[in-house]
Formats: sequence, structure tokens, C-alpha cells
Amino acid sequence: MLQDIRIGLAQFEAKVGDTERNLQEIIRTAEVASSQGVSLLCYPECALHGYSPKDASEIADPLDSMAVARLRECARDLGLILLVGMVEKSPEGKKPYISQLIVFPDREPEVYRKVHLGRIEQHYFTAGDSFPIFAAGGVKFSIGICWDWHFPELSAICSLKGAEIQFAPHASPVVSGDRKEIWKRYLGARAYDNSVYLCACNLVGTNNRDKEFSGGILVFGPKGEVLAENQDTQEQLFVVDLPAKPINTLRSPKRQSMRDTFFLADRRKELYKELLELEIEKMPQMSHD
Repeated sequence: MLQDIRIGLAQFEAKVGDTERNLQEIIRTAEVASSQGVSLLCYPECALHGYSPKDASEIADPLDSMAVARLRECARDLGLILLVGMVEKSPEGKKPYISQLIVFPDREPEVYRKVHLGRIEQHYFTAGDSFPIFAAGGVKFSIGICWDWHFPELSAICSLKGAEIQFAPHASPVVSGDRKEIWKRYLGARAYDNSVYLCACNLVGTNNRDKEFSGGILVFGPKGEVLAENQDTQEQLFVVDLPAKPINTLRSPKRQSMRDTFFLADRRKELYKELLELEIEKMPQMSHD
């Protein structure tokens, strides 16, 4: 990281079928974040359109839509980088994508498309097929969306590509349990194993489609330590300063001590071919005799 950075994470209520309302709230939150010196602001999964797989084809927008144009104007006016979850209409005419739009103040937007779809999502969405890295504000960052984070390869690949901050926007419902406690079981390991800052946020409240989301904001440091967490269950902007020194120390080729190990630098990739070849062993059928 070239410098310290102040990021914002939005715990956000997104209404399905009311994109205009969601857009206005996204812009309002961005204005507040800008007034607090935030450089990079992340919203949850599908914040622009709301999360409802069955409605995906109806609510999806292309990347050249009016809503995206207004987000670009917002980013330009505020000098802020926006990471906005959306349902993206496929340019190839396929099922839509669950995407995170990266809107820069000074150049064309970029996009990350969710690679690992939940089983229900597979019926309504097209999966992404790449792990892009984005650079702005003196840092490199990447994105994984919700279910993506159950696959540790994503975080490792992005770290190896140079990502220093990894964002984890979610649309996790109340029925899945205490989101912050669940995240602590595995997101801290993703940060620790890959020497990255990992910043998670979630939808909160109802979506106009009988689904309620649990909220949750959690930030891990590059040693897997919890740097900040939100206990509130209301819409909220959470602001966190991420210092450059800890991650730069870990990633320095001149290792000072075991405490400063960048584990990925010592991996034995020539031995990992089995990871690509092995399949889950089938469980034996239970006898009913």
C-alpha cells in the first residue's frame, strides 16, 4: 500500500422493485462518507436493486443504464470510489449476473461478477469466471461476494495478484444466523492466511419480498485480528482507517521475524496439482436392512 486509506462500509436496506429509492439512499450515504474523508465506500450485495433471485431478470440493469450513469456522476462529484452491488443484465443475453460495480471518479467503471453461486442462485443467475484486481487511491483491492468466501482459493488468488484489501459484500438473511459470529469462523482465516485487510458488510432489514437480512459489518487486519465491528441492526455507515505499515511489513521480502511471515511467499505450488484433480468422495449408501 502506498499510503493509509480511509474506507467506508454501508449496512444498507435495499428494496426489490424500488431501484430509484435504493439509488437515492446510495448517493445520500456517499455524500455523508465523503464529508468524513472516506476514499473508498463499499455497499452490500445487490444494494442497487435488492436481493431476490426470482425477480432478477425483471430488475436487472445493464452497465450503461441511467442508474449507473448517476452513480458515475456521484463518484465524480464527490471524488469517491464506490463499490455498489447490483443485478447486472448480461450483455450476451444470458441470465443476469450478481455484480459489484466499481465506480471511479476519473475513469470508466469496472465490475466483478460473483463466481460462486448458491444452489438457488444457479437457477436465476450466470456465474462470473474471473478474479480481477482493481487499483486506485494508492491501494490494490479485490472483491468476493457472499458465497464466494466459502472458497479459500478466491482470496489466495487475489492476494497473489497483489490485492491488499479484499471486500466481502453480502446479502445474508436472518435465518442464516448471527452473521458476525459466523464470519469470525472463516473470514479471519482468509485475512490471516493471505495477509490482507478483509472488510465485510451485509444488507439489513426487509427487501419487499418477505425476506429479512441480518446486517453486519466486520473488518479484519492482515493477521486475522478484528479491527472493527458493528453491533447495530439499523442502516449505518461505518468508517475505518486502514494503515499501510502492517501489510507492507508482512509483504516485505526482507523478513524480520516469523511474526512477519507472508505465508503465500513460501507455498509449494508444485505439490498442489491434486487440488485441481481430486473430487469429493461419495458417501456410501446406508443400508435399510
